[in-house]
Amino acid sequence: MRAQNHPPRRLLSGLLGFTGLSVVAGVLVAVLVTPLVAVTGVTATNTVGIFDSLPEFIEIGAQPQKNEIFAIEGTDAAGAPVYRQIAQVYDQNREEVAWEDVSPFLKQAAVAGEDRRFYEHGGVDLQGVVRAAVGNAAGSSKSGASTLSMQLVKNIYIQDALREPTEEARTAGVRAAQAATLDRKLKEMKLAIGLEKRYTKDQILLGYLNIAGFGGNNYGVEAAAQRYYGVSALDVSLAQAASLIAIVQGPGARGLDDPADHAANRERRDVILKNMFVERMIDRAQLDEALAIPVDATTVVLAPYRNGCIAADPYATYFCDYVTTLVSELDALGASAEERTANWVLGGYSLYTTLDLRLQTVAQDAVAKQAPATEARLALGASAVSVQPGTGRVLTMAQNTRFDNSAAGGGPGTTSVNYNTDRQYGGSRGFQIGSTYKVFTLINWLQSGHGLNEVVDGNGRTVQQAAFTNTCANSADGGGIEDGPFGGPWPFKNSSGERGNRTVMDATAASINGAYVSMGLQLDQCETKRIAQALGVHPANNVDDPSTTDIVENKLGSNPSAIIGTNVIAPLTMAAAYAGIANHGVYCAPVAVENVTDRNGTALPGQARSCAPAVSPEVAATTVFALENAMKRYAGNPKDGRPIFGKTGTTDDFDQTWLMSSTTTVTTAVWFGNVSGKYNLTRYPAGINNRHLIAKPINLAANALYPPGAFEAPAAALVSGRGVTLADFTGGAADNARSVVEGMGLVYADGGQADSTLPAGAVVSTSPAPGALVARGTTVTVVTSNNALAVVPDVAGTSLDEAAALLAGAGFAAVTPSCVAVGQGGAVGTATSSNPAAGVTARKSDEVLVAVGRSNC
Repeated sequence: MRAQNHPPRRLLSGLLGFTGLSVVAGVLVAVLVTPLVAVTGVTATNTVGIFDSLPEFIEIGAQPQKNEIFAIEGTDAAGAPVYRQIAQVYDQNREEVAWEDVSPFLKQAAVAGEDRRFYEHGGVDLQGVVRAAVGNAAGSSKSGASTLSMQLVKNIYIQDALREPTEEARTAGVRAAQAATLDRKLKEMKLAIGLEKRYTKDQILLGYLNIAGFGGNNYGVEAAAQRYYGVSALDVSLAQAASLIAIVQGPGARGLDDPADHAANRERRDVILKNMFVERMIDRAQLDEALAIPVDATTVVLAPYRNGCIAADPYATYFCDYVTTLVSELDALGASAEERTANWVLGGYSLYTTLDLRLQTVAQDAVAKQAPATEARLALGASAVSVQPGTGRVLTMAQNTRFDNSAAGGGPGTTSVNYNTDRQYGGSRGFQIGSTYKVFTLINWLQSGHGLNEVVDGNGRTVQQAAFTNTCANSADGGGIEDGPFGGPWPFKNSSGERGNRTVMDATAASINGAYVSMGLQLDQCETKRIAQALGVHPANNVDDPSTTDIVENKLGSNPSAIIGTNVIAPLTMAAAYAGIANHGVYCAPVAVENVTDRNGTALPGQARSCAPAVSPEVAATTVFALENAMKRYAGNPKDGRPIFGKTGTTDDFDQTWLMSSTTTVTTAVWFGNVSGKYNLTRYPAGINNRHLIAKPINLAANALYPPGAFEAPAAALVSGRGVTLADFTGGAADNARSVVEGMGLVYADGGQADSTLPAGAVVSTSPAPGALVARGTTVTVVTSNNALAVVPDVAGTSLDEAAALLAGAGFAAVTPSCVAVGQGGAVGTATSSNPAAGVTARKSDEVLVAVGRSNC
């Protein structure tokens, strides 16, 4: 639709559009420059030369628009995802609209208010220029005689300036675009003429309506109409259209955000309405009706800004923020990080993400319930993040706090720090992960040919750090203090005080530190680190940070204590690593953006998928088998009949707790702990069990939405392992047992003496027991006999003296007779029994009663 019926262009329009620019420049100089000659010495000839040297064309181009972020809210009948918008992110609040989507009232008001001869001139209105020059010279006007075409040129330059990389450059560019200088005015004029040659009048008018500023961060008529009236640009009324156009000459004085500016807006609005009447765009009845409408709180209804992740779907704010940090990595947005960021600012993109709102809702509710953000006893934090094995798709990202990245901050219970992600993606420096890291030692153990049924020393104790092998020390891929070499004693304990030898299978389920240290002593710690890295593991604070002095925090450590979980890692990283184990050992980096659509509706790819083998399928399957056994003990197991594996993690001070759990379809990391400071979580309601209370409903919902399959069977050889079978030393000499044990690469330990019938010094028992598959380096505790026991001999039918002699020969010195009455013909003087009875094992020092027959007792 045209704004109005346009009369033929006058002769002046033809002059400007088709006559040589130098001639036009001469006319402009005559009316604009001549008064300056006497003052500045600038000649008309010089100015025409300046004019001729200016660029001739400028592109209207695309203007910054809103970006939209979508998440999955369900699936259609074919199983394809159905998306819902969760956020809009923009540098400028603008939504470009087509000609047919703009109300005729807005088009007419723009012409009537800003450039009444718009459809007559060729970019520069010489009548307006002359009038402005005369008025300016007389001091009666400050008009710049800017046409809509010239204003569009100025706005294009302003927008270009706003895209400069620094605040200083942006400020300088905006000032230059608005400077009241002859050069700038001449440049505007020439480029306006160029616009008129290149674009139609309607295209220029639409470009102006889409680019103009309407106060605050509102640009373009669509955003302004929605902000101030809650309607589209197509549906504004006559009065509303005139009020919107009234803003453009003075956004700071006639804007509609501030009620103090409403009177000035109405004054300018009424001028525009009267101009529309004079130009026969509206009739008297329309004019009178519009003039009668006030500009106040009854007519201006401000719609809330919905910009940024702070205004996103409350269930998806942290995920939204994570997605925006990925923009510089989205290849679809440009060839370089700088180009991608610039294109994102320009906007108009729709990002379709991997977040599943069905599962996210469950996760967020569970985290919020178990970890109140306003907890006063400690800086309590909690998060849950789920990843899909085989794709790396991030399905959930929940946190117990409310997202707030405003300058003022949101107060208690709010933060802009994403506990789930690395620091460079808006996250923290990570959290100490405890025993969840043991899985990498387990993989190294199996990868080295050891088995789950091998027995290792599970005792807490002190070991020498120098006893550990670490090929990272002083090597090309290590060499920092986090990679050794290490020396000195390392005392450690088991969290529940467990003692004794354990199979690796049992030690994994019970998370026994001593057993894993024993395993680590037989492995290369550098290889454990490489396995973790192959599964994507890295410190959360993996960016250069001059304020950080703790180098261990910045690099993944292979120090001995890393075995039991001293590295500081983000939950998303651990979720992706465990998902790689569930995916037959193939690691897939996390992916949050599925695909992208640009401002033209063109479909573009999302994040590039990156998957690579990290662990052999056999080792992965056997690892899962061990962790499936561990998960049977955990309260986070939904026990719904679906196969699931997992591993807990708790720091020594009980200030950080974790639960990793995974099926074949969804892997979830739950962290519950201190954001800062120390607080023993065993003192908190539900204690460290909170991690399970968060995980269980998530696992239940995940199994319903993403039904899992069965795990691969473990490799038999890796279940049994390659340890040595412990011989039976029972009854043999202790010295012989020591020789054999040490010859097998085991550690001999004297277990002291035990009561036994065996000869003194003979082996009574060993731990592990004979026949156990024992790993090299395992301590074998040998218990020897003190020969304090003997078997009571049968003394029935012997005389008392004979019975005493038999008992003494067996080692029993304390013999006491007792009387037993016998009838006529009985064996008077003959032993009938003993107490303890014959064949019973008793201590040699015990008294033995011998019953002797008597005719009378």
